[in-house]
Amino acid sequence: MYNQIDFLDAFSHVKWASPAKLNLFLHITGQREDGYHELQTLFQMLDYGDTLCFSPASDNEINLLTPIHGVADEDNLIVKAVQLLHQTTGNHFGVNIALDKKLPMGGGIGGGSSNAATTLVVLNKLLNLGLNPIELADLGLQLGADVPVFVNGITCFASGVGEEFARAPQDNNTFLVIHPEEHISTAAIFKHPDLPRNTPIMNWQDYDFTQTQNDCQELVVNLYPKVANLLQHLLHYAPSRLTGTGACVFAMFDTDDEALHALQELRKQQIVDNNTHAFIAKGVSESPLHSQLKTLFASQDTE
Repeated sequence: MYNQIDFLDAFSHVKWASPAKLNLFLHITGQREDGYHELQTLFQMLDYGDTLCFSPASDNEINLLTPIHGVADEDNLIVKAVQLLHQTTGNHFGVNIALDKKLPMGGGIGGGSSNAATTLVVLNKLLNLGLNPIELADLGLQLGADVPVFVNGITCFASGVGEEFARAPQDNNTFLVIHPEEHISTAAIFKHPDLPRNTPIMNWQDYDFTQTQNDCQELVVNLYPKVANLLQHLLHYAPSRLTGTGACVFAMFDTDDEALHALQELRKQQIVDNNTHAFIAKGVSESPLHSQLKTLFASQDTE
């Protein structure tokens, strides 16, 4: 029988998935008195993202072995997630954390939120901290509005301020996701007077991609010419849209080959250069992290 440290050490070689997400649409249906916006969206999980490794350290130590340039460790959501686990459980375990960062920061695809969720979910499991999914999601919401969707771990419709979920598996589309090298402030977009805030509430059963939109897109396009230019060219190849408040945009294809062809053409036209962050990913119904946990611990149970 493993103790906590031995169990964490036994899995220190595992690269835990920290996947990206897309908002296939984003409707802003109102604004509450506390300033938060009521919305409807479809969170699409992707099979592409960062990875995290966890190994034991001395009690109370939180060692981020791979700091992010420009982000102080104490401001990193990974470190904040561990601190929340310490405070909530009273278990002041020590942990070393290594992050392999692939997702662009500020892209609207959930990189930091996903990192935080993976930290909460994996450490809760490996250290047997005893928090249930609802409690983990509540902790995640203290870190950011998108963290609970990654704790939840499924492609889903979301409403409220983004914390009420309904399972919504989609066709396994292929997505070309491109970051246009812009930094867009989510807070600034949501505070902007030109942002629509009165889109009618939709019944989930009526969902059709072509009948939805991203309510932030027109504003972002007007404010950020690089986003406007990229979207204009992407639309020649497939249905395309801004995700969240951006800056990433995506195009939706039936096959990997079609997505690759579009990316190659955009590079030939120098719309996308070799330094631009772009990737091709499959939409999945379940987060790769949750699939990974099921596989690993099913094998443990049979040993």
